[in-house]
Amino acid sequence: MNILDRIKQPVEEDLKNYGSFLKRYMTSDSPYVGSILDYIFDNRGKGIRPLLTLLTASMHLRVPERGLGPRSYLAAMLIEMIHTASLVHDDVIDESDMRRGKPSVNARWSSRHAVIAGDYILAKGFTTGLDSAQYDIVSYIMQSMSELCEGELIQSDQSKRLEMTRETYFDIIYRKTATLIGTSCGVGALSVGATREQVAAMKKFGDYVGLAFQIRDDMLDYDTHADTGKPSCNDLKEKKITLPFLCLLETVSAERRVELLRMLSESDHTPAYIEELHEAVVCGGGLQAAEKEMHEYLNRAVALLADYPDSAYRDSLVLLTGYVADREK
Repeated sequence: MNILDRIKQPVEEDLKNYGSFLKRYMTSDSPYVGSILDYIFDNRGKGIRPLLTLLTASMHLRVPERGLGPRSYLAAMLIEMIHTASLVHDDVIDESDMRRGKPSVNARWSSRHAVIAGDYILAKGFTTGLDSAQYDIVSYIMQSMSELCEGELIQSDQSKRLEMTRETYFDIIYRKTATLIGTSCGVGALSVGATREQVAAMKKFGDYVGLAFQIRDDMLDYDTHADTGKPSCNDLKEKKITLPFLCLLETVSAERRVELLRMLSESDHTPAYIEELHEAVVCGGGLQAAEKEMHEYLNRAVALLADYPDSAYRDSLVLLTGYVADREK
C-alpha cells in the first residue's frame, strides 16, 4: 500500500460516497457538454483537497458513529470545482497542450470551449450549494476564489517585470495555492459544526500545508526526472522567479544577481540560458534552501495537530505532511 492509499484509508467509504455525490451533480442533459465533463473528471488527479476536507471533517465529528453527510460532500465538491476550473483555465492561459500526461481540454476541444467549461463547472457547483441552502459553506469557500485570482494576476505582473521579493513570493503562493488548501481544511471542520477556534486552526493547518505544497511544486520544476506531466524548467521558461531561484539570488553578489536576471530576461532569444540558470540554482544551493523552508511550514502544520486526540484521521493528516515533502509529481 503506497502512502497516499494509507492516508485515504480512514475515509475510504466517504471517498466512495463523495464520488457518487460528485457524479450526481456534475452532469449535463447535453451529451456534448457531458462528454467534456466526463473527460475532465476522469482525469482529475489525486484529489488532495477534497481528501483534506473529508479528513478534517471526520476528525471533528461530535458523534463519529453517524459518519459524514451531504454537507461535507458538498464542501469537498465545491473545493474541487474551484481547483478543477482553475486548472482548465490555467491551461488556456499557458497554452498548455498536456495535463497529467493527456491532452488538455483546450487542446482536445478549443480554448474557447475550455474557458466556458471551466465557468460551467464553477456555476454548476455553486448553484448546487445555494439550492441546498448551505450558505455558510458557500460563503466560506467563496472567499478563497478572489485570493486565487489575485495571486495569478500578481505573479503575471511580477514575471513581466522580473521583480520578486521574498514577501511578494509568499504572498503569491499563499493566494494562488495555500488559501484554497487552507479553505479545504477549514470548511471540513465547518461542515460538521466545529467551533470557530477549531475551524480557524484547521484553516491555518491547511495554509501551512499549502505553502509547503507550492514550494515543493517549485522545487520539482528544477527536477529533470520528476513525473509532473509538465516539461522541466517550465517556470524559468515563463520567467517566474520561484523560491529556489529567489534563494540563489539572495546569496550571490549584486553583479551576479544582475547577470542572472539578464539571462532570464533574454532566455527567449537564447534558450541555452535556461540550462545555465537551472545549473546555477542546483549548484548554488537554491533547492536545499527551499527544502528547508518547506519543512519549516510542515512542522508548523503538524504542531497544530498536537492538541487533538489520537485518531486514524489525525494520523492521516500527519502522514499527508510527509507525502507533501516527498512527492515526485
